[in-house]
Amino acid sequence: MPEKSNVLDEKLKHKGYFNYTDTYNFCYNWLKDQGYLVLEEDYTEKLTSFGKEIQITWTAKKKVSDYFANSISVKWHILGMNDAEVEINGKKEKTNKGEVKITVTADLVRDYERRWEDKPFWKMMRGVYDKYVIRTTIDLYEDRLQEKAEKFINDLKAFLMLEGRQ
Repeated sequence: MPEKSNVLDEKLKHKGYFNYTDTYNFCYNWLKDQGYLVLEEDYTEKLTSFGKEIQITWTAKKKVSDYFANSISVKWHILGMNDAEVEINGKKEKTNKGEVKITVTADLVRDYERRWEDKPFWKMMRGVYDKYVIRTTIDLYEDRLQEKAEKFINDLKAFLMLEGRQ
């Protein structure tokens, strides 16, 4: 089994006006533009008395080298989403209102192709390789992934703040 090291685990909450479609597309396109393959593993939508409840789980993966891969998990939980209208520059525009919770988890995956898993000797050698040979490389890739994940979260926060103020 590939080794994972958790680099970032952060939650984002936004309550108020936002455009669901634009937010969804912004997140998806941001990850695609960074070279990630985005898989939607779960999409659940329920209609409640308070509005729609939506749960989405994405896994975004990107090969970094022959040994390393980045994995970013994005879990959405939207509560009480209702259609709304806002007035922007004298024109009424359709948008949504509700509470959005997004959890972003970033993991650096080592030996993602499971090349070192075949025999016990190779598995032991991987431990030595990770601890002594490429320790600084692991730290470098973890730092880069953390920066990317934080940039994603900050860009999403800025996007939601702009959407919510319209």
